[in-house]
Amino acid sequence: MGNAGGSAAPYRGHFVPWDGGCMVIGRGGAVVPVHAHYAIQIAFGRTSGIRFRTDDAEAWIEYGGAIIPSRQPHSMDATHVQPNAVLFVEPETREGRALVERFLRGGIAHVPDAVLTELAPPLFAAWEGAWQGRGTERDVADAARRVVHALIGGVPPTTTSDERILRAIAYIKSHLDRPLTLDEVASEACLSPGRFRHLFVEETGMGLRPYLLWRRFLRVWELLMRGETLSSAAHAAGFADAAHLTRTSRSTFGFPPSAMQMLGPLPRDVSPFVQSVPARRA
Repeated sequence: MGNAGGSAAPYRGHFVPWDGGCMVIGRGGAVVPVHAHYAIQIAFGRTSGIRFRTDDAEAWIEYGGAIIPSRQPHSMDATHVQPNAVLFVEPETREGRALVERFLRGGIAHVPDAVLTELAPPLFAAWEGAWQGRGTERDVADAARRVVHALIGGVPPTTTSDERILRAIAYIKSHLDRPLTLDEVASEACLSPGRFRHLFVEETGMGLRPYLLWRRFLRVWELLMRGETLSSAAHAAGFADAAHLTRTSRSTFGFPPSAMQMLGPLPRDVSPFVQSVPARRA
């Protein structure tokens, strides 16, 4: 992903979303230059050797897999680790807070070898199976969330069950093509803005503003996977234009949408956004 100069094969793969997180998984790409973004990042390849550094003047450090804190400057080199997966977790979710508590008190952390040994191969197998028509996007998202679930040590995943918040979320999803205000969404939930703000964070793990941005990105990548242009996807998701989307993507994920070549949509089941994490096998 990204382009640090020179020629490189384009990053070709898929974007897989779920509530509170998402993943980019594929092959190719270039060294991603130093950047910092909002999401917690978990990155690894099918084989060990993904590399990170926090400054261009530093030496690369090699990892089996790495966990990068929110807002941590970093550069990534996964060019020799193919395929590879980069998971993004919203820091305000229960999963995000648990990752901080367990791993992220001192900068970039290693993913335990036991987690990679057990759960990385099934993730890449699920992705390749779905790409070849033997599974669905949900199977891939489930496999990715098992990795997160293993890292957080059994902390319950973030779920949304309050009918008022579910109604507000449905309203948000159907109105992403225009600006949305706290008062407007709170009214849809039949709550005062103050009560809605508190309940929304309690239910979703994040404030309304970052949630709206998150949903706009999910919509953009969904449309790009379907073959929409960058401009049309940006407008449909409520960004001012393609340039606005590109700037925001760089600050959120560390790369512009144009850095990734979509391989087309993965097969989808009835519920494309995963709401729970299946139990791990004993």
